[in-house]
Amino acid sequence: MRIGYVFCSLLLCVSFTGCKRRHVSGRAQLSAGKRAELEAARVLGSADEEYGNNNPNKGKGKGSGANGGRFRDTAIYVDGRPVGVLDFGELPLGAKPVWVPEEHSIEFDYGYKGPRTRTTLARRYRVTDILKAAGVDVARIKEIQAMGTKPTEVTIASGKELRSKKGQDFMIRFGAAVGGKAIPVVPDGFGNGIMPDKLSSIMVYINKKPPTLDRELGLQLDGQTIDGIPYYGDQMRGGVRVYSDDRLQMAINSQLLEDTPPQSTTTDGKEYWSLVSVLKANGVDLSKVVEAWVIADERRKRKYTRAELDNVTFTVDAEHKNQLLLGDGTVRVDALALHSHALTPDELPQIRPEESAD
Repeated sequence: MRIGYVFCSLLLCVSFTGCKRRHVSGRAQLSAGKRAELEAARVLGSADEEYGNNNPNKGKGKGSGANGGRFRDTAIYVDGRPVGVLDFGELPLGAKPVWVPEEHSIEFDYGYKGPRTRTTLARRYRVTDILKAAGVDVARIKEIQAMGTKPTEVTIASGKELRSKKGQDFMIRFGAAVGGKAIPVVPDGFGNGIMPDKLSSIMVYINKKPPTLDRELGLQLDGQTIDGIPYYGDQMRGGVRVYSDDRLQMAINSQLLEDTPPQSTTTDGKEYWSLVSVLKANGVDLSKVVEAWVIADERRKRKYTRAELDNVTFTVDAEHKNQLLLGDGTVRVDALALHSHALTPDELPQIRPEESAD
């Protein structure tokens, strides 16, 4: 006879998404600052309505695909500006894991008098650590909003609470420990008490006015329901993101490449671009770059020295439009991390044998 005792620790999680009608103001006369914001949003793959693009899903709170576009890249926005993506491979290196003890039941035979549980250490990341490592001044945050799969599921907390002892327990984990969807871990009594189970985006407000939450309609700004990310538009989508010392610089996507002449075209029509040329043309400062790391499948796969980087060309993967193929097409790229110093082994993500078979 087998007897099992189950000891559970309930992890409360968070998630979020857009709503029904996008808030738009100042379309007729845009300031230079606003135009710069919209251009940044365009390069990073959004600002559809502000540019007058024809969006068939406008006003529906949905995108394309089976999940209605709500499970795109889980990005962090500061006053509407993307600063990073919550993907294990793209986490800023400055954000180190927090190891949280978890107790699990074990099976045992009748009459067994030994331990009936075992304790493991679960990988978590503090939200404040991620924000700091991405260059966000946490001390100036007025409010943080974590958005989920329903427009009414938004965890909202003040900056003061985020910086408090309880706020240190506001964390994220990944569905597959070292990969998969980012899932928030919300401590009891944190913020407004809403605890969604899947994370869609995190929005931080420092200088701009935070929207408020209507429990029936979702986020509201100046009396209008927001469809997408406040001050940005549709959620950031696709593209190969480029980071410089953990700071998000740009995203290389098909829209950007349409306006960038290729370096060469093969007889079968395949186009190739110089990676360095594209980066420089889009304002990425390479003067201090020492090495670059290719991120694919949520792992750092390959390192290029600065000299090697000068000779790298790329083409767009015909099957996966949001992925680049470097050189002869054998090096796949989901994201690119540039660094101003040569990374030491202890700076790179450390994956325990029991966490992954990679």
